[in-house]
Amino acid sequence: MAIVSSHTLDAVEGLHAGGVRVTLRRLARDGTATVVFCTQTDPGGRLSEAVDITPEHADAEYEMAFATGAYFDARPAPSPGRRIVRDVVLRFSMPDPEGRYHLPVILAPNGMSAWWSN
Repeated sequence: MAIVSSHTLDAVEGLHAGGVRVTLRRLARDGTATVVFCTQTDPGGRLSEAVDITPEHADAEYEMAFATGAYFDARPAPSPGRRIVRDVVLRFSMPDPEGRYHLPVILAPNGMSAWWSN
């Protein structure tokens, strides 16, 4: 099984972003999306989930959505202004069915930074 993990950080508070809802979907060629898991980050802002990649899904694309709007709505706004970003979505592939795919994310109310680290 592949391992999908993340570490979410709150750029506003300079803290781990615990309690962020995260949904991983497998995307079919016809655009159909199948939920692989729906979870939330732990108090330390981390998640780690095993994903079974069968031969029929070896070339699939995946989409990991972080519900950042709900996360920041639950916190006092650091300054007046509108928050328009509701979700941060990373689209990626997992070519190695036994691989580790670590996707850390630094979150802000209207922005983010992400990268892949194995």
